[in-house]
Amino acid sequence: MEKNGFIGMIEHALKTHSNQTAFSDYQGSSYTYNQVSERIYWIHELFKKCDINKGDKVALIGRNLSNYAITYLATVSYGAVAVPILPDFGSNEIHHIVNHSESKLLFSTDLIFNKIDDNKMPHIHGIVSIESFKPLLKGKGSLAGSIDSIQIPDDFSVNMIDFPQIDQEELMVLSYTSGTSGFSKGVMLPHRSIWSNVLYAQEHLELKPQNRIVSFLPLAHAYGCLFEFLWPFTVGCHITFLSRTPSPQIITEAFQSVKPHLILAVPLILEKIFKKRILPVLEKNPVKTLSKIPILNQVVYQKVKKQLVEVFGGEFQQIIIGGAALNKDVEDFLRKIGFPFTIGYGMTECGPLISYEPYDTIQPRSAGRLVDRMEVKIDSTDPFNEVGEIMVKGVNSMLGYYKNQEATEASFDKDGWLHTGDLGVIDENNFIFIKGRSKNMILSGSGQNIYPEEIEAKLNNMEYVQECLVRDMGDGKLEALVYPDYERADSENLREKEITATIEGLKAIINAELPAYMNLSKVTLFPEEFEKTPKKSIKRYKYTK
Repeated sequence: MEKNGFIGMIEHALKTHSNQTAFSDYQGSSYTYNQVSERIYWIHELFKKCDINKGDKVALIGRNLSNYAITYLATVSYGAVAVPILPDFGSNEIHHIVNHSESKLLFSTDLIFNKIDDNKMPHIHGIVSIESFKPLLKGKGSLAGSIDSIQIPDDFSVNMIDFPQIDQEELMVLSYTSGTSGFSKGVMLPHRSIWSNVLYAQEHLELKPQNRIVSFLPLAHAYGCLFEFLWPFTVGCHITFLSRTPSPQIITEAFQSVKPHLILAVPLILEKIFKKRILPVLEKNPVKTLSKIPILNQVVYQKVKKQLVEVFGGEFQQIIIGGAALNKDVEDFLRKIGFPFTIGYGMTECGPLISYEPYDTIQPRSAGRLVDRMEVKIDSTDPFNEVGEIMVKGVNSMLGYYKNQEATEASFDKDGWLHTGDLGVIDENNFIFIKGRSKNMILSGSGQNIYPEEIEAKLNNMEYVQECLVRDMGDGKLEALVYPDYERADSENLREKEITATIEGLKAIINAELPAYMNLSKVTLFPEEFEKTPKKSIKRYKYTK
């Protein structure tokens, strides 16, 4: 690593962009890079007074806020280890992560603090408010006294911050995943992983100083943290944190106001917009007729594209989609109208990048090309054509799972290849094509591999389907659980019996489109939305038999 790795990148950004705006809370306060420097200095002084040493763990929990980002930067630039905790975790999970990680300090938003029982975290030295930097729990020693005694010198400059030299193999982030399997493991990401991810983004994506970014994906998740925060910060961007629950309405409102230059998204956002805003327009009779005329359909498509671009603020270079697979029909339509989007692939264990390619050169249906400083191989005899598990190795890879040697050994083979659990193929240019999750794959009665995601993609495009999940009933039989689009049903005054009949009637329609070995034996109406991870992937383990 060059110039002290990621810590060197933080130092360079603070010194280079001093008077420019670094962070804003949406409809709230803003902070220049100089003001960020002052707060980092203040937090470093607090760490010293609280006997926090290099390598000690500091936990953070809260919505996306400027002070959260500043605390994160202060922690890792001190040489301590950041332990980001998803704000959606329940009390028991929060207590478990703080205890398991052996965190010495916890920074929490005041609202989340109300669901924390400090008696269940006996080793914590104190809890500090992310909003005010005041003590929420004094813990061991005099936290309040330490906080009150810290003074920022009148002649402060960023050169007063002590940025330690850190070895690239030292732990930087301990990220507890919330996956579809139900097990929360502490992923150990070293400094080299974050540095390598940020360097790749600096060299392959186009952002300039004071370009605008909206941060609404969870900062405790590797994808949002790296691409909406860490990398843009090193470039000198102005990052606006949504600072509240990211509902589609609030996100759209923020895009219209901030007009970001780059947008990160999970598939669910684009799929919902496609289903609610684009599909109804395309299905109107005059539009449907015009779109069948080759010359006029381009006019229709350009109009749809323009409307869609305006939804996202109108000034973005491209939208990068990650976290899960995008519906194939949605992908095909967006490519047809020339909408600037691309699809990346990664996992927390790689901090997160594995593959990416800009929208204008990406291969359709792929998840991008393997990134720099990483290798990939497919566990099959013919990696170009025969589906196998995707395995990766390189600088981005984690050290392992914290205090879980068994899980670490199960993830790496003897040659150091990290098993992703994803199935796919590659081409000669290292474009990765994902087919599904290995743990989701179902073996048919005739020995055929069935990827439930492929069936779900077709079902999700059907009328009255909001979301669905395909599961194995045993004996080679498949069942689809379907949560209906109640909003549309209500607008058409459908009664409960009619909705149920419509959903169950999808079986014959979908089976006509599928190979016989993938046919559904049953389609069942599911009465509520499926529980999801922060990446908006359904927690399958809760619904499989």
